[in-house]
Amino acid sequence: MLTPGRSLALHAESGKELPRVEAFEDLYAAGVRPRHGEVVMVAGRSGTQKSGFALFWVAQMNLPTLYFSADMSAFTASSRLASMATRDTTEMVEAGMAEGGKYRQAYLDALSSSNITFSFGSPITWKQVDEEIEAYIELWDAYPQVIVFDNLMDFEGAESDYTEQMAVMQGSTELARDTGATVILLHHASDKAWEAKSSPWSPPSRDQIKGGLSEKPELSLSVALDPTSLAYHVACVKQRMGPCDPTAQRYTTMICEPEYTRFKRAEKHTIIRAPQSADDWSPTKVLLGS
Repeated sequence: MLTPGRSLALHAESGKELPRVEAFEDLYAAGVRPRHGEVVMVAGRSGTQKSGFALFWVAQMNLPTLYFSADMSAFTASSRLASMATRDTTEMVEAGMAEGGKYRQAYLDALSSSNITFSFGSPITWKQVDEEIEAYIELWDAYPQVIVFDNLMDFEGAESDYTEQMAVMQGSTELARDTGATVILLHHASDKAWEAKSSPWSPPSRDQIKGGLSEKPELSLSVALDPTSLAYHVACVKQRMGPCDPTAQRYTTMICEPEYTRFKRAEKHTIIRAPQSADDWSPTKVLLGS
């Protein structure tokens, strides 16, 4: 049992804001504050670069990270990191690793400073999670500061079972509380909703995220990729300690470079109003601070 003062003193460190990433500056300007020790959900429809977004985010922060990947192969994940670090395309990384010699060594050197540790395998099980964390502590004598689950529906039994999905959310919350790590969960939004057809490149609203699970984390981000312009839209649909918009009508935009698994700020620092109807395809751009 803790008094409010003791609780604040004990947990002030875990509630600090995560290191900022330059590409996300417009998101921060919109009031989004990811913090240590929180459960964060990143949700989007199929093919919206959720894994790339999460991988880029943790790579740029470069905090000690344990990344559970059931959605990417070991080579895909590592080649994406090498591409990110060298600005060579993933195809160039693949060719260089096959060539060997100095090309192979250059990519290995580029990854030497990374603080990301991977665990691959599908489905993800809590036994696997426990064993990997124990191994991590054995190796580094500390908990990871960030734990990524890619993705929620790849947990054992959680593909379609709502009860199991809720159990994953509960387990993730307990994990964050017990370790002080930020837990980032990737999750799917519906591809069958009317909005998925009428406004496919706008971030899905909170009610389109499968299972209603986006209401549980401290922070839920909804993402969408416009393949014609490579504009990457990010909406904050849930934030316990800051502004949010459950409708995802207001979102910030950055530029996605899929071939390099990189993201960068858009030329204008904007919050964009999504189309209000199927006929409204002229989003209103509002300069931040204006």
